[in-house]
Amino acid sequence: MKLAVKILVSLSLAVGINSAVYAVDKAAGETKAKACIACHGEKGIGKDSMYPTLAGQKPAYIVAQLKAFKAGTRKGPMMEPTAKSLSNEDMNNIAAYFSSIENNSQHHAKEHTTTQATIDKASMCKGCHGRSGEGRGAFPRLRNQHYQYLETQLKAYKAGTRKGGPMTGIASGLSDEDIKALSHYFSNLSVSK
Repeated sequence: MKLAVKILVSLSLAVGINSAVYAVDKAAGETKAKACIACHGEKGIGKDSMYPTLAGQKPAYIVAQLKAFKAGTRKGPMMEPTAKSLSNEDMNNIAAYFSSIENNSQHHAKEHTTTQATIDKASMCKGCHGRSGEGRGAFPRLRNQHYQYLETQLKAYKAGTRKGGPMTGIASGLSDEDIKALSHYFSNLSVSK
Protein backbone atom coordinates (compact mmCIF):
# COMPACT_ATOMS: atom_id res chain seq x y z
CA MET A 1 0.00 0.00 0.00
CA LYS A 2 2.82 2.41 0.86
CA LEU A 3 4.45 1.76 -2.54
CA ALA A 4 1.14 2.49 -4.29
CA VAL A 5 0.85 5.82 -2.45
CA LYS A 6 4.46 6.74 -3.37
CA ILE A 7 3.76 5.90 -7.01
CA LEU A 8 0.61 8.06 -7.05
CA VAL A 9 2.45 10.98 -5.43
CA SER A 10 5.30 10.64 -7.94
CA LEU A 11 2.84 10.51 -10.84
CA SER A 12 1.08 13.62 -9.55
CA LEU A 13 4.38 15.48 -9.29
CA ALA A 14 5.37 14.38 -12.80
CA VAL A 15 2.10 15.63 -14.23
CA GLY A 16 2.71 18.97 -12.51
CA ILE A 17 6.22 19.15 -13.95
CA ASN A 18 4.89 18.33 -17.39
CA SER A 19 2.24 21.05 -17.29
CA ALA A 20 4.73 23.92 -17.00
CA VAL A 21 4.92 26.05 -20.14
CA TYR A 22 8.28 27.35 -21.29
CA ALA A 23 9.23 29.70 -24.10
CA VAL A 24 11.99 27.86 -25.91
CA ASP A 25 14.54 28.54 -28.62
CA LYS A 26 15.62 25.31 -30.35
CA ALA A 27 18.37 27.10 -32.29
CA ALA A 28 19.88 28.38 -29.02
CA GLY A 29 19.47 24.86 -27.63
CA GLU A 30 21.34 23.40 -30.60
CA THR A 31 24.19 25.84 -30.03
CA LYS A 32 24.39 25.01 -26.31
CA ALA A 33 24.08 21.27 -27.06
CA LYS A 34 27.38 21.27 -28.98
CA ALA A 35 29.05 20.68 -25.61
CA CYS A 36 26.99 17.48 -25.25
CA ILE A 37 28.23 15.83 -28.47
CA ALA A 38 31.43 14.39 -26.99
CA CYS A 39 29.48 12.02 -24.72
CA HIS A 40 25.93 11.91 -26.10
CA GLY A 41 26.84 11.88 -29.80
CA GLU A 42 25.99 13.97 -32.82
CA LYS A 43 22.36 15.15 -32.49
CA GLY A 44 22.10 13.24 -29.21
CA ILE A 45 22.45 9.78 -30.76
CA GLY A 46 25.55 8.38 -29.15
CA LYS A 47 27.45 5.22 -29.88
CA ASP A 48 28.83 4.77 -26.36
CA SER A 49 26.47 2.77 -24.14
CA MET A 50 27.84 4.52 -21.07
CA TYR A 51 25.84 7.63 -21.99
CA PRO A 52 22.13 7.91 -22.79
CA THR A 53 20.76 8.77 -26.19
CA LEU A 54 19.05 12.16 -25.86
CA ALA A 55 17.42 12.42 -29.30
CA GLY A 56 13.66 12.09 -29.00
CA GLN A 57 13.76 12.24 -25.20
CA LYS A 58 10.92 14.07 -23.43
CA PRO A 59 11.76 17.73 -22.67
CA ALA A 60 10.34 17.62 -19.13
CA TYR A 61 12.57 14.63 -18.37
CA ILE A 62 15.71 16.30 -19.77
CA VAL A 63 15.04 19.47 -17.77
CA ALA A 64 14.30 17.50 -14.58
CA GLN A 65 17.56 15.54 -14.91
CA LEU A 66 19.64 18.65 -15.64
CA LYS A 67 18.14 20.33 -12.57
CA ALA A 68 18.89 17.24 -10.47
CA PHE A 69 22.52 17.25 -11.62
CA LYS A 70 22.74 20.99 -10.96
CA ALA A 71 21.32 20.57 -7.45
CA GLY A 72 23.56 17.57 -6.78
CA THR A 73 20.62 15.23 -6.11
CA ARG A 74 21.69 13.15 -9.10
CA LYS A 75 25.37 12.33 -9.26
CA GLY A 76 27.58 12.36 -12.33
CA PRO A 77 31.17 13.59 -12.50
CA MET A 78 30.72 15.11 -15.96
CA MET A 79 27.11 16.19 -15.70
CA GLU A 80 27.18 18.00 -12.36
CA PRO A 81 29.63 20.74 -13.44
CA THR A 82 28.04 20.95 -16.88
CA ALA A 83 24.55 21.42 -15.43
CA LYS A 84 25.78 23.98 -12.91
CA SER A 85 26.84 26.20 -15.81
CA LEU A 86 23.34 26.16 -17.35
CA SER A 87 20.52 28.58 -16.70
CA ASN A 88 16.90 27.42 -16.65
CA GLU A 89 16.51 28.98 -20.10
CA ASP A 90 19.53 27.00 -21.37
CA MET A 91 18.05 23.78 -19.98
CA ASN A 92 14.68 24.39 -21.63
CA ASN A 93 16.32 25.24 -24.95
CA ILE A 94 18.59 22.18 -24.90
CA ALA A 95 15.61 19.97 -24.00
CA ALA A 96 13.54 21.43 -26.84
CA TYR A 97 16.38 20.81 -29.29
CA PHE A 98 17.02 17.17 -28.33
CA SER A 99 13.32 16.31 -28.09
CA SER A 100 12.77 17.58 -31.63
CA ILE A 101 15.21 15.07 -33.16
CA GLU A 102 13.78 11.83 -34.48
CA ASN A 103 15.44 8.81 -32.93
CA ASN A 104 15.31 5.54 -34.86
CA SER A 105 18.67 4.29 -33.64
CA GLN A 106 19.16 0.64 -32.76
CA HIS A 107 21.18 -0.18 -29.65
CA HIS A 108 20.05 -3.68 -28.86
CA ALA A 109 21.91 -6.96 -28.80
CA LYS A 110 21.09 -9.07 -31.84
CA GLU A 111 21.02 -12.36 -29.90
CA HIS A 112 18.32 -11.35 -27.42
CA THR A 113 14.88 -12.96 -27.68
CA THR A 114 11.84 -11.65 -25.85
CA THR A 115 9.82 -14.05 -23.72
CA GLN A 116 6.21 -13.73 -22.65
CA ALA A 117 7.43 -13.29 -19.06
CA THR A 118 9.43 -10.22 -20.15
CA ILE A 119 6.43 -8.79 -21.99
CA ASP A 120 4.31 -9.31 -18.87
CA LYS A 121 6.90 -7.56 -16.64
CA ALA A 122 7.24 -4.73 -19.18
CA SER A 123 3.54 -3.95 -18.84
CA MET A 124 4.18 -2.38 -15.41
CA CYS A 125 6.71 -0.02 -17.07
CA LYS A 126 4.38 1.05 -19.85
CA GLY A 127 2.01 2.86 -17.49
CA CYS A 128 4.58 5.62 -17.01
CA HIS A 129 6.94 5.18 -19.95
CA GLY A 130 4.23 4.71 -22.60
CA ARG A 131 2.86 1.77 -24.54
CA SER A 132 5.77 1.77 -26.98
CA GLY A 133 8.37 3.13 -24.54
CA GLU A 134 8.02 6.63 -26.00
CA GLY A 135 8.02 8.31 -22.59
CA ARG A 136 5.45 10.61 -21.05
CA GLY A 137 6.08 14.02 -19.55
CA ALA A 138 8.72 13.65 -16.85
CA PHE A 139 9.01 9.91 -17.50
CA PRO A 140 11.82 9.12 -19.95
CA ARG A 141 11.68 7.51 -23.33
CA LEU A 142 13.10 3.98 -23.13
CA ARG A 143 12.65 2.94 -26.76
CA ASN A 144 15.86 3.15 -28.82
CA GLN A 145 17.97 3.71 -25.71
CA HIS A 146 21.23 1.79 -25.25
CA TYR A 147 20.32 -1.49 -23.57
CA GLN A 148 23.51 -1.35 -21.47
CA TYR A 149 22.57 2.14 -20.26
CA LEU A 150 19.07 0.98 -19.29
CA GLU A 151 20.54 -2.02 -17.48
CA THR A 152 23.02 0.15 -15.59
CA GLN A 153 20.29 2.57 -14.50
CA LEU A 154 17.93 -0.20 -13.35
CA LYS A 155 20.75 -1.74 -11.32
CA ALA A 156 21.49 1.68 -9.79
CA TYR A 157 17.83 2.09 -8.79
CA LYS A 158 17.83 -1.42 -7.32
CA ALA A 159 21.03 -0.72 -5.34
CA GLY A 160 19.67 2.64 -4.18
CA THR A 161 22.55 4.60 -5.69
CA ARG A 162 20.09 6.36 -8.00
CA LYS A 163 16.87 7.68 -6.50
CA GLY A 164 13.69 8.19 -8.44
CA GLY A 165 10.22 8.03 -7.00
CA PRO A 166 8.59 4.75 -7.97
CA MET A 167 11.66 3.39 -9.76
CA THR A 168 13.52 2.52 -6.57
CA GLY A 169 10.64 0.36 -5.35
CA ILE A 170 9.97 -1.18 -8.74
CA ALA A 171 13.62 -2.04 -9.42
CA SER A 172 14.04 -3.58 -5.97
CA GLY A 173 11.62 -6.32 -7.02
CA LEU A 174 13.50 -7.20 -10.21
CA SER A 175 16.06 -9.97 -10.53
CA ASP A 176 19.27 -9.38 -12.48
CA GLU A 177 17.79 -11.49 -15.29
CA ASP A 178 14.60 -9.36 -15.26
CA ILE A 179 16.73 -6.21 -15.51
CA LYS A 180 18.70 -7.57 -18.45
CA ALA A 181 15.57 -8.79 -20.25
CA LEU A 182 13.65 -5.51 -19.74
CA SER A 183 16.65 -3.47 -20.88
CA HIS A 184 16.90 -5.48 -24.10
CA TYR A 185 13.14 -5.37 -24.59
CA PHE A 186 12.80 -1.59 -24.38
CA SER A 187 15.94 -0.82 -26.39
CA ASN A 188 14.51 -2.99 -29.18
CA LEU A 189 10.88 -1.90 -28.90
CA SER A 190 9.42 -0.58 -32.13
CA VAL A 191 6.61 1.94 -32.43
CA SER A 192 4.21 -0.78 -33.57
CA LYS A 193 4.42 -2.84 -30.34
